[in-house]
Amino acid sequence: MTTKPVLADPAPARAAADPWWKGAVIYQIYPRSFADSNGDGIGDLAGITARLDHVAGLGADAIWLSPFYPSPMDDFGYDIADYRDVDPIFGTLADFDALVARAHALGLKVTTDLVFAHTSDRHAWFAESRASRDNDKADWYVWADAKPDGSPPTNWQSVFGGPAWTWDARRGQYYMHNFLASQPQLNVHNRGVQDALLDVVRFWLDRGVDGFRIDAINFSMHDPDLRDNPPAPPSNKVRTRPFDFQQKIYNQSHPDIALFLERIRALTDQYEGRFTVAEVGGENAMREMKLFTEGERRLNSAYGFDFLYADRLTPQLVREAAEGWPDAPGVGWPSWAFENHDAPRAVSRWTPEGVDRADFARMKMALLCALRGNIILYNGEELGLDQVDIPFELVKDPEALKNWPLTLSRDGARTPLPWVADRVHAGFSDAEPWLPLGAGHGALAVDRQHADSESMLSLTRRLIGLRAAHPALRRGRNANWVAEGDLLAFDRVGEGETVRCLFNLGVAPIDAKALAAGGTPLVALNGAEPAMLPPCGVLWLQMEG
Repeated sequence: MTTKPVLADPAPARAAADPWWKGAVIYQIYPRSFADSNGDGIGDLAGITARLDHVAGLGADAIWLSPFYPSPMDDFGYDIADYRDVDPIFGTLADFDALVARAHALGLKVTTDLVFAHTSDRHAWFAESRASRDNDKADWYVWADAKPDGSPPTNWQSVFGGPAWTWDARRGQYYMHNFLASQPQLNVHNRGVQDALLDVVRFWLDRGVDGFRIDAINFSMHDPDLRDNPPAPPSNKVRTRPFDFQQKIYNQSHPDIALFLERIRALTDQYEGRFTVAEVGGENAMREMKLFTEGERRLNSAYGFDFLYADRLTPQLVREAAEGWPDAPGVGWPSWAFENHDAPRAVSRWTPEGVDRADFARMKMALLCALRGNIILYNGEELGLDQVDIPFELVKDPEALKNWPLTLSRDGARTPLPWVADRVHAGFSDAEPWLPLGAGHGALAVDRQHADSESMLSLTRRLIGLRAAHPALRRGRNANWVAEGDLLAFDRVGEGETVRCLFNLGVAPIDAKALAAGGTPLVALNGAEPAMLPPCGVLWLQMEG
């Protein structure tokens, strides 16, 4: 049983000199699953526009739109056939312009996905490139001759399973793909390819886009010498794909990626207040994130999979991730996500046995809102949605289909949002949705939580408001870490204030008297009080002096 939370009243405060994105709350929208305006069971841009007041009401600074470009949808939009248009299932460019206008009217910035490591095999660039070895775009993708025995040029493996090379009889060569065979690898070493991609950036900047999330950017350049990857060292981790058996040294992470990012940054800096954030995964993610955000000539921020793929939330995980981004000259600014379209819902991954899932969801949101850096909320996270178990016959995720049952379907985190509890399909659509809604998600619908002052949605609004109101929380540095057993504690310090943040990530009460001494509660959740943190207990304390 929970007690009524204690939350101080927020009062907005932001230093005028700060860029809007410094410490921002960014709300990720997965367009297929957000809101359907035309009754075809698939979310669309007009549906997003109609529901943007919900996002603005959270206190978010920006939205991030997952891909909405023309695509055969082999990887649900991350296989782009045209970088400069909108897929008809999502609407038109006019619908996109209306979305941007409405977002800006509500005070929301708009960031979109850039997928520059690969295109769809339906892209006009690839059609021209594969036609011959001597046309204008012959070197725009990664092509290579077979080995003398006809086998692929290297031993590189794709993320989704199987070799990273597919034979193409038109050219009599193999083409490379780090993901699906229908996602051919762009040759971003080629200056002409870079120029074309920069033209794409300019196209969307000119339409009013405020920033970009750059997808899988560490996959964008390969080793031109086509050297084989060495085998991965022995590990206790379960290996479900050939990809897991290699050290990914030569098929990705080429040092020249950082130089291309400098070209992107130089372009976005020509437009006032624009923002760039990289997605970086893999064993060397921290090194690459720092490299891609180093100094003032590369990207503004980066995020990895520290939390997205973690099967447990521990104090040590949080401390190690945060301390990887010290407040020091030349070190970039981090972004953090606990959930997204590629990872199972965190409440389903992390809630310990015997702990109330709703209590854990409140604690998790308070922790995310306390972190130094930008924070990214995935649509539905503010409602406390859990992972949906999608039966195999309804699975759409290509990675899950290739590796079933050892790869958990990403579809379970991509299910439609519940808007109105008592309407068909919880108000997402009048038609059968492309994926089923979660069985218990109707009870968590926006309309019910909006009217409940103690709901997860109401709590999220208050936490985001407090984060905006306290400069120490939005922009301050970290100090005084404690990560002992299930206790996590740290201070956020800046602009003359200190906010101490205490969390119990375990199932037994923790004595908090010593750490809470001298503090006035801003937040007390799940029965927490200065003397004691119950399971999932949270305290944010304004410290004296």
